[in-house]
Amino acid sequence: MKALLLVGLTVSCSTARVAATLAPPRVQDVVCAQIANIISNASEVFYPGDPLYEKGIFHAAISSTQESKCVVEAGTAADVGKILIILGRTRTPFAVKGGGHATNVHFSSTLGIHISMYRFSEITYNSSSQTVDVGAGLIWDDVYAALEPLGVNVVGGRVTGIGVAGFTLGGGYSWKTNQYGLAVDNVVAFQLVKPNGQVVRVTQATDPELFFGLKGGQNNFGVVTAFTLKAFPQSQVWGGIIQYPGVVADAVTAATVAFQNVTDPKAGLITTYNYIPSIQQVVSAALMFYDAPTPPAGIFDSFLAIPSVGSDVSTRSFLSMVQSSPVNFTQPTRTLYEFLPNLGFTSEVGSLLFNETVAIGQLLTNKSLIIVSYDVELFLPSIYSHNSIKTAFPPVRNISFQPFNIAYQWNSSTFDDEFHAIVVASQARLINAQIALGQKNLVDVPYYPNYAVAGTPLEKMYGANIPALVELKQRVDPTNVMGLAGGWKF
Repeated sequence: MKALLLVGLTVSCSTARVAATLAPPRVQDVVCAQIANIISNASEVFYPGDPLYEKGIFHAAISSTQESKCVVEAGTAADVGKILIILGRTRTPFAVKGGGHATNVHFSSTLGIHISMYRFSEITYNSSSQTVDVGAGLIWDDVYAALEPLGVNVVGGRVTGIGVAGFTLGGGYSWKTNQYGLAVDNVVAFQLVKPNGQVVRVTQATDPELFFGLKGGQNNFGVVTAFTLKAFPQSQVWGGIIQYPGVVADAVTAATVAFQNVTDPKAGLITTYNYIPSIQQVVSAALMFYDAPTPPAGIFDSFLAIPSVGSDVSTRSFLSMVQSSPVNFTQPTRTLYEFLPNLGFTSEVGSLLFNETVAIGQLLTNKSLIIVSYDVELFLPSIYSHNSIKTAFPPVRNISFQPFNIAYQWNSSTFDDEFHAIVVASQARLINAQIALGQKNLVDVPYYPNYAVAGTPLEKMYGANIPALVELKQRVDPTNVMGLAGGWKF
């Protein structure tokens, strides 16, 4: 889940498929040609100048988009296997893109061969096993829309446009995490194309070590084409966003601190501090969720009582709730994320985040800044106890840490490197400040891979799991085919 709340941006839930006639390639790369000659009619190769090429390389975080030699829109797992064999044999750099919401360049983009998972779009509910088979090319909006008439749901993303594959393979914090754990805790099986081209169904019974590695280990072990997920009953929910002027930030902070006393697992909250350069002020926001049509009295009363500048809170469908956030990972802008560990939200931590939001916002205002956002994501201490099976992420489950997020958006590529350096420095400053406030064990908190900025050491994310993951990588991918793709690498 990506927790940036963008004040004033239009939310769009469009998942329309782009139709276009294949345009003639400008230059036909030899590896692209080899792939085109070996894949079945279920797959296609597109070149620069073709609208389907542009769709294939598109990332909502346009700062992580790259111009590949071609886009291969794979249509079957067998074709993915053929593609991986060619890429491994020719040692060609490549990328695999599911929903396209990665905020780190190279993670799902490349200057080599771009594999688009767009055609893996199945959504199949099995009522007898209470599971759903979900294709790796989907975004969660698609999944929620398909499951809504069936009265069931899965543990997925919290805002619109989040890709199923990247979210799940990195861990996955959800509105339903308090009740059921992370996304990785609710995967029953993975359909995986191994680097040698073999297509397998990976479960705890068939290969427990590989099952462990896929639960948070991202794209190190091959290409996942489908997930089998646990399904749960879903009614209408209550929630939405309230935006507040900066002058009531202390009241928003106090309400957020008090929310940590809420033990109802159906309740969820994200509070954000957002610097808006157009008004040169901080606008706070609370995104509230309750997994029923009406929340019990008292849970959100303090937030509802604070004077606001805008509110969109109601009883609604789960999909409507997800799309109520101004975050939209179908709308392009330059975006950067960084993980901020936390062991407990206090008024002092709230002041740190508010002051940092102001300072960074003022620093970046004249550098094509759109928004600076420091986001407080609160979960119950019990969320890491929902799974007795070991997972690649989190490497420890006895630390009740919170996955706070730092998010910057801007317009000009001129400032890409500067924004990266500033977000890294800001994170370090806030970690040291929290330690000074008494959070001594903050150094033991594992970093969430889906938020961590490029350059984060593997040890920070995977800790003591690294030896096992390295050994698994050597078994599954001895020639390091997946090392030709971007992302966190063992």
